[in-house]
Amino acid sequence: MKASTASVALLAAAAAVAAVVMWGGGAARAPAPAANGTATAKPAAASRILAEGRLVAYPGAEVEIGTDSGGTIVSLPVEEKAAVKKGDLIAEIRADDLRAALAEASARKTEVEADIRLHQLEVARQTKLRASGMTTQQLLERSQRDLDAARARRQTTAAEVKRLDAVLAKARIVAPIDGVVVARHANPGETVAPGAKLVTLADLSRTRIEAEVDEYDAGRIRLGAPVTVRAEGFDGEAWQGKVEEIPDAVVGRKLKPLDPGRPEDTRVLLVKVALSEKPPLKLGQRVEVEIAR
Repeated sequence: MKASTASVALLAAAAAVAAVVMWGGGAARAPAPAANGTATAKPAAASRILAEGRLVAYPGAEVEIGTDSGGTIVSLPVEEKAAVKKGDLIAEIRADDLRAALAEASARKTEVEADIRLHQLEVARQTKLRASGMTTQQLLERSQRDLDAARARRQTTAAEVKRLDAVLAKARIVAPIDGVVVARHANPGETVAPGAKLVTLADLSRTRIEAEVDEYDAGRIRLGAPVTVRAEGFDGEAWQGKVEEIPDAVVGRKLKPLDPGRPEDTRVLLVKVALSEKPPLKLGQRVEVEIAR
């Protein structure tokens, strides 16, 4: 009789502390109240958040370099994996017609400046003659008008020279940052349209992880939380980091989940993770992220 009573007590105790823990993102579920109406102790929440992510560059550390003006590429001296400095030549578009137009506008400007000097002398002469009564007011006013017109032409030609100079500068495309050419989208001899991509440049020393955390875990992420990053093909290796940026909005998934059981249409929080060391990963490479709570 005593053994039977002890067994029943043990079974009741086991039922009272049983709980179901949700892994991969949710908090642990609380058990149902006991039969006597008192709630059992709430178990600890899951100590980690699992997510998938990829290696990305910091804002401004990866740029797609294109051309503002269309034309034929006469020079594209950089190859993939080439290291470049800010200001180095990336590509040059043929612009012989623009150079000719610029030379013509510069010559007109020089001609107008010569006219201005002549009209200034004429105005000075007419002013003296008018003071002595040897010319008419009409001739003086005409000389002044010719001088004003020449000065206006000088402003017009100067503006044209400046405009052509700016357009010609667009034919020479230089690197906006220090970095490495990670992709080349065109080749010398090709004719490209305005806005066409030429190369993708990235500063590989400025990378971090962009983790796609399920929106239901958004409230469990905190700044500075320790993070462990792993990637396929690097068995036994892991890289440490911390959460450095939490967005204010959720977005659609960018990565297709590797787990076929996970839905693809859920919204995610693109949590940014700063790494404590530079991992041997490629830009865009998929990783597994474990965020401690």
